[in-house]
Amino acid sequence: MLGTIEVLIIIVILGIIFGRDAIDRTFKKHPDETLMESLSEDVKDYYKSDPKRIFIIAGSVLAGFIFVSILIYWVITRTKFLQMIGL
Repeated sequence: MLGTIEVLIIIVILGIIFGRDAIDRTFKKHPDETLMESLSEDVKDYYKSDPKRIFIIAGSVLAGFIFVSILIYWVITRTKFLQMIGL
């Protein structure tokens, strides 16, 4: 019988193989360009197809950052988190 560790290793290997294929199909990356060049080309394509989508994505990222910042502030001020980590 296979143990838990062996099953996890098999799942990780399959995840890497199939995840890489999904990423390669999703993003049109060429072998001679870096990640940022590929990302900038994708952003240009998104903007050409629907300019409003870029602003929605940027607003969502900003809203997520604000939410996480407020959550961290709340955890620090309303709980004894600093005492728990020894500060």
